[in-house]
Amino acid sequence: MVCTFFGHRQVSKEIEPTLRSALFDLIENKGVNRFYVGNHGGFDAMVARVLKELAATYPIEFYVVLAYLPEKNRGMDCETVFPEGLETVPKRFAISYRNKWMIERADYVITYVKYEVGSGAAQFKELAKQRGKKVIEI
Repeated sequence: MVCTFFGHRQVSKEIEPTLRSALFDLIENKGVNRFYVGNHGGFDAMVARVLKELAATYPIEFYVVLAYLPEKNRGMDCETVFPEGLETVPKRFAISYRNKWMIERADYVITYVKYEVGSGAAQFKELAKQRGKKVIEI
């Protein structure tokens, strides 16, 4: 079982316990053992940090899914994935392509959406629902 994430760049540290609780439930009760997270913004960074902590205790895999190939090693200390075919996508569509790639592989999607209008996170939350994914809203 696979989970992915969509949320805003700006995130309050106050949601971390709720995020952690949702992840515990997925791992312990739903059999989720693989996680895909982006690398653009505060929510993604929070998710990656919590997953790294959980990976020390649980047999889970998590991957940071890149939208762009890094020009230099940016100090990432976790496994990364670059979706096949993304190298041919124009840069302005790369994040959208990457996000759709993550949705296609997910059984669960955890979202943090405070602003529905003009929000990429809201857009991909709705797409996940349309594709029949189990969406957990924080």
